[in-house]
Amino acid sequence: MAKRRKKRKFILRRVIVVACLLVVGFFFAIKVLDLFGEGNSKSEESVKEESVTKEGFIEKIAPYAQELGQAYGVKPSIILSQAILESDFGQSKLAKKYKNLFGVKAYGNAPKVSLDTKEFVDEKWITIKGEFRVYATWNESMDDHTKLFVEGVDWNPELYKEVFTSKDYKEAAKAVQDAGYATDPDYAEKLIHVIEQYHLDKYDS
Repeated sequence: MAKRRKKRKFILRRVIVVACLLVVGFFFAIKVLDLFGEGNSKSEESVKEESVTKEGFIEKIAPYAQELGQAYGVKPSIILSQAILESDFGQSKLAKKYKNLFGVKAYGNAPKVSLDTKEFVDEKWITIKGEFRVYATWNESMDDHTKLFVEGVDWNPELYKEVFTSKDYKEAAKAVQDAGYATDPDYAEKLIHVIEQYHLDKYDS
């Protein structure tokens, strides 16, 4: 009888231990699922916030781009697409800290900062130091960018003439690349892609 009682107690203890382990495992599984759920929610929120930030950037500079377009004839879609491409929606260091949206280089005694930049040279991308203009505001940067198109450069005042005479944003984007604004061989295609992805041509009308 004593042996049977001990055996029953032993079995009962094992049952209790197993039950406890199952309960702990159940709650652990729920906790893990909750954590994964929170992670997914945060990811979705991040994507949403990023999307709002991009739209917010466009909405912030679009009105002034339209003003410049009306005053000088530069298509706002070109101004906006270049600002997006060159500054990563205003998030680059050059744009955030130094208010330069277009990667405009510095010459003479203009305020400037030296930063790493990528250039496409001899069929490959290289990183070099470049001196870039420093501005007080994004609007000032947009003014200077438009001025470059309007006045050209010292050695060729009509360098960007075809940007103005182009019939649509596609021709204008190609004119910007042909004038040598950037060394990227796919620069025009990237501008066109940005314009079409964010429907920037609506600001041209």
